[in-house]
Amino acid sequence: MKNISSVFLRSLALAGCIVFIFWVKPKPVTIYMIGDSTMANKQEKAYPEMGWGMAFSQFFDHEVKIDNRAQNGRSTLSFINENRWQPVVDALKKGDYVFIQFGHNDEKIDKPGVGTSLELYKNNLAKFVNESRRKKAIPVLLTPIMRRSFVNGVFTDTHGGYPDVVRQLADSLKVPFIDMHRMSEKLILQLGEARSKILFNHLDSGHVNYPKGIVDNTHFSPVGAKKMAALVVSGIKELKLGLAKRITTQIHPENLAYDFVVAKDGTGDFKTVQEAINAVPDYRKKETTIYIKNGTYKEKLVLAESKSLISFIGESVDSTIITYDDYNQKKNIFEEDKGTSGSSGFYIYGPGFSAENITFSNTAGAVGQAVAVLVAGDKAKFKNCRFLGFQDTLYTYGRESRQYYSNCYIEGTVDFIFGSSTAVFDSCTIFGKRGGFFTAASTPENKKYGYVFINCKITGDAPENSFYLGRPWRPFAKTVFINCNLDKQVAPEGWNNWSNRSNEKTAFYAEYKNSGPGAATGKRVAWSHQLTDAEAKEYTLENILAGWNPNSSK
Repeated sequence: MKNISSVFLRSLALAGCIVFIFWVKPKPVTIYMIGDSTMANKQEKAYPEMGWGMAFSQFFDHEVKIDNRAQNGRSTLSFINENRWQPVVDALKKGDYVFIQFGHNDEKIDKPGVGTSLELYKNNLAKFVNESRRKKAIPVLLTPIMRRSFVNGVFTDTHGGYPDVVRQLADSLKVPFIDMHRMSEKLILQLGEARSKILFNHLDSGHVNYPKGIVDNTHFSPVGAKKMAALVVSGIKELKLGLAKRITTQIHPENLAYDFVVAKDGTGDFKTVQEAINAVPDYRKKETTIYIKNGTYKEKLVLAESKSLISFIGESVDSTIITYDDYNQKKNIFEEDKGTSGSSGFYIYGPGFSAENITFSNTAGAVGQAVAVLVAGDKAKFKNCRFLGFQDTLYTYGRESRQYYSNCYIEGTVDFIFGSSTAVFDSCTIFGKRGGFFTAASTPENKKYGYVFINCKITGDAPENSFYLGRPWRPFAKTVFINCNLDKQVAPEGWNNWSNRSNEKTAFYAEYKNSGPGAATGKRVAWSHQLTDAEAKEYTLENILAGWNPNSSK
């Protein structure tokens, strides 16, 4: 037994030696950066303006040193003439990297000592490459990053032929090459004209460094600097440079257009949607975008009133699914019925919420009231979303809430769009199952508008004549269908008084120029209305939603 123990201990000692012998500290390497203001380090008085080089080091291990020599306003010509390049050459060692990105100032052809012709630009870049290689360093060429330039809503390139010069030179000299021109363009377009402002130095008045504010579509915000640096890092990985082994932060280029990413497989910032909501600062005054990758997220979500201006963007409306299965008579921990409101799978109280390309569902089935989404916050917007359920699918809860649904699909049975909010349904499909009531508005008496359906398709798989357009949950319910296609499921009477004739005097139910087999008005209840042309003109988004235009980028 003693001999066995001795052998075991010697084996452990030997194993420790082997581990010690084969552990090698990473070799130090320096990345020299030469370029212009989009890459450069910035002084404190310029904050929050940042060059992407300032965010570069966070992606690498501690043995990678970033030596950022980029300077504001420099071109390839002025960088050489001001003797900024030669000190870099003198410092280079074998295995170091030189990241080279110019163009923003070279293109200023009329500025003496700065602007360069395409030919001179090419020759200067070649000088950087060749002299780096003579020192056995590794040059990497980068095209200039796009400016955020939109003209009448159309994105335009301001760099002319300079990016192509870099591409051609990289090809002819076989230089590692990262096309930041195209990568940044893709990112800006992915964000769109309005949201892409977050990448650049846009500030309202009152900032300590910019008292009058600033609109700068060339230089980056801290968010933009990090995202541009991340694009460079993804380019390093694609090139399979030796430097790629020194990257310590996981990069997923498809995530870069968003503030947070939710992914069940761990490739995002969070694995659950609620974690992402919780991470948003309370009462933030800027939009926070949360990208939700495909998957079924079974979560009972709460977006608190303090979580404002949050946008959910799903990867695919068919495959990005947020779901739960509570229902009215399901018991809570006190053995009480959860109730209609308590059955919701998602509570939205924060103002300015929006969602796109997401399915919201309640899978409880035909068990009575079972809400998929309860919306209480003001200025809620849904685009290309699906709401799936049976009774009481979509609860437009907030009395002062204005809501807009564009190109959405909403299905259910009884009263499956209900509540007191003012809501516009634009080009949506409303799908009735089994039979029942498409809507049950409870519009407050002091509100001029309740539910307005414009250019919608009202259909389903329920029997013919089995659905009413609406019934009043509260006496002053208001619901209007304009230019909609009403399928055969719509009953000839159109509307129901919820077994209370007094509702006929207070509810306002109207139609205008609808079409389809359910649109015939000859048998409509006498207390409903057909709008005149003049009345129909009043139903604009701004009028219905009390001055809010959800399609405006402002």
